[in-house]
Amino acid sequence: MEDERSHSLLQLMVKGGLVPSPEEEEKRKNVTGKLKKIVMAWVKRVAWQRRLPKQEIAASSATILTYGSYGLGVHGSESDIDALCVGPYFATMAEDFFIVLYNMFKSRPEVSEIHCVKDAKVPLMRFKFDGISIGLPYVQLKVLAVPENLEIFNPFFLRGIDETGWKSLSAVRANKRICQLVPNLEKFQSMLRCVKLWAKRRGVYGNLNGFLGGIHLAILAAFVCQCDPNASFSALISTFFKTFAFWPWPTPVVLQDGMFQPTVNSTETRLFMPIRLPCSPYEYCHSNITKSTFYKIRAEFLRGHNLTKDLLKSDFDWHDILEPFPYTKKYTRFVKIFLSASKQDDLGDWVGWIKSRFRCLLFKLEEVQGLCDPNPAEYIDVDIAEPHVIFYWGLQPGKTNVIDIESVKDDFWRNISNGYQGSLGTMELSIMQASQLPMFAQFDTLSRKGTKACWKMIDYNRRRIPIYSQHLPNYVVGYLSTNGDPEYAGAGD
Repeated sequence: MEDERSHSLLQLMVKGGLVPSPEEEEKRKNVTGKLKKIVMAWVKRVAWQRRLPKQEIAASSATILTYGSYGLGVHGSESDIDALCVGPYFATMAEDFFIVLYNMFKSRPEVSEIHCVKDAKVPLMRFKFDGISIGLPYVQLKVLAVPENLEIFNPFFLRGIDETGWKSLSAVRANKRICQLVPNLEKFQSMLRCVKLWAKRRGVYGNLNGFLGGIHLAILAAFVCQCDPNASFSALISTFFKTFAFWPWPTPVVLQDGMFQPTVNSTETRLFMPIRLPCSPYEYCHSNITKSTFYKIRAEFLRGHNLTKDLLKSDFDWHDILEPFPYTKKYTRFVKIFLSASKQDDLGDWVGWIKSRFRCLLFKLEEVQGLCDPNPAEYIDVDIAEPHVIFYWGLQPGKTNVIDIESVKDDFWRNISNGYQGSLGTMELSIMQASQLPMFAQFDTLSRKGTKACWKMIDYNRRRIPIYSQHLPNYVVGYLSTNGDPEYAGAGD
């Protein structure tokens, strides 16, 4: 019976598009192969620009390392590819990555919707390659040649890396270490696919909204696999919910790797759910979890446990665990967050910036109201012409039934308008009754795929000033807009 439960869950995931077809898998391999060829050509061009000796130009190299869902082997048919560009000592981020490589990508027919996200904690490029969304940060190593199969735990390659480089590398290192530490990689991958689907369906997936991100779920799933290495797939899912429904937070979740790990007082991290990265320097995963989201995550763990504690009962159905969260049945009031921009190109820019500061809004709502459920789903009203995105956050009955939403809005606006480099869009907050929600927001399965955060698109009709290389006179690597903004990402064609 247990094997039947495992098989039925695997079939459900395949039908749901969580497992890519062989054709889709091959397409992704081809894309990553092309990316590697492009960055190799890029590094040769930069080496020539730097006037390196011919033998050093020939020896120079760069590579692409994948991470995230693709790196862990749990990507679906519509998943993005998270890839890290690793370059040599002479290839800088500001000039060579964000200008030279940007221009090389932009000139390729396979590339579309390319943006530079330079203000993020981990600066990166976002674009589509043959229709597949790519996120590409950069790290610069103190070597001439970066091996294709880089040993990311080898101290020789890690010397002298700056803080931004460490942040870029940490996701790749964590992914690889997780795969090394799980007793059965295939079971872990199946389990993580299922857990991510559960988290998305139940509205507890998304770090920016204060919920669990991909790395959090990967470590939690790996922990359960370590605790019960011989369990079946279905039993692992049941153990996952049982383990974390009753986990004594804030005791941290730590993967066992047979090595001494320095003790860090979890209370000093001020985290509700500390989850430790499985590689040095053994930091805790970045988290935006608040009182509200912690409450909901724990409630969903407990619900999952109650539904999976008896896998052998006759009326057991995996669809019950994966049923979308019933927001309109759970809450009678919602905060409506309406975000818009004058142009579609600017919308992702504006939404991404505001989402990165959602935690501040959540704190404010908790302060004036109590518990709030920040539904990560994004909606579009087809009757509104201007480019926009709408969020509906559920409000628990709390301190008061009357919220001064204008005061909340003014407080949040001061936060989001400070430091934003693009053209400010609009942001409206209002309180709605569940009965007032439009039809498209009353069915959670109709929520559209999340918009990726992306920063400013450049207006190419504006006159620009050429930027010359610091290393090769008369070599133009990009342009500067005439308003003085250092928009290196807006380099010329």
